[in-house]
Amino acid sequence: MAATNTASSASASPSGTAAAGRRPRIAFLLGDVGGVGPEMGVKLLADAAVRAAADVLLIADPVVLAEGERVAGLKLPVQRVDRADAPALGDGRIAWLADDVLRGTVPALAQSTTEAGRAALHAITQAAAAARQGHVQGIVFAPLNKHSLRMAGMTHEDELRYLQEMLAVPGFVCEFNITGNLWTSRVTSHVPLKDVAPLITGPAVRNAVLIIDRALRQAGVAKPRIAVTGLNPHAGDGGSIGMEEIEVIEPAVKAMQAEGLDTRGPFSPDTVFIAARRGDYDAVVSMYHDQGQIAMKLMGFERGVTLHGGLPVPVTTPASGSAFDIAGKGVARIDGMRAAFELAVRMAGAR
Repeated sequence: MAATNTASSASASPSGTAAAGRRPRIAFLLGDVGGVGPEMGVKLLADAAVRAAADVLLIADPVVLAEGERVAGLKLPVQRVDRADAPALGDGRIAWLADDVLRGTVPALAQSTTEAGRAALHAITQAAAAARQGHVQGIVFAPLNKHSLRMAGMTHEDELRYLQEMLAVPGFVCEFNITGNLWTSRVTSHVPLKDVAPLITGPAVRNAVLIIDRALRQAGVAKPRIAVTGLNPHAGDGGSIGMEEIEVIEPAVKAMQAEGLDTRGPFSPDTVFIAARRGDYDAVVSMYHDQGQIAMKLMGFERGVTLHGGLPVPVTTPASGSAFDIAGKGVARIDGMRAAFELAVRMAGAR
């Protein structure tokens, strides 16, 4: 296992604010150790300009950090700390909160394992606790693996719902996928396709629109233009391929228009992204996961970002996954990782 550049542990009294009103503190997680996450995180944090943009609190098992450094061929300037509210180092070093969950054992590469999931879930839990206590103003994590997390005991639909519970957030939360200036949200997320249609209700469509409208305004878009897809092929084709558009989605869109929201649709899901890519809309609200994800990843897989919407702090990650096929090869790109970090810093600073 590669050694890490550490100094003695440091501790301090709680700060609870973003670097005394200067830079936000961002909790940074290295993702699933069996995939490309640790390598991507190390590559990003090795950039001094990235470390200068925020006070970074790295939350990582020593094994996970060492593996990231080994694959990336880089060493991070870290100082181990023993609590999330340790003071900002201010000298280019990274405060590193390390819990030895893996006990020095390196999990298998390029596959889902209980051990990798345990380390990742522990880091998420630590980051949520730091956010809940006001010690960080944002969370960024390298790609996770949902199967590993479930093997480790996570029973939630995904890490967003786990964070929702950890942060005691009531109501609707949603993943946003972002490529360049185009955002998407969705009415349903990680549920089987056979269960989607009954979940498409007027309140559900409204929630998906309102949450992305609010997030876009927080990110600096004064009056978001939001397109809403239909559920069925050709948006139901006038009712000949389904009635959800006529009975549910269109009434919800019209009700929000009456409230002053710039919301339009329902549009055929196979063409709306052409207009959105052209710049006609700031966001597209889709009805289910792959309806928006496939289009967004085709438009910018390497640079896409996922933002967990509805939480009290921005939580971002690259839209790409754990990429077991290239794990350990040192070739993972970090465009999306960088974009995720920059978005979290911008949103945390604005808050």
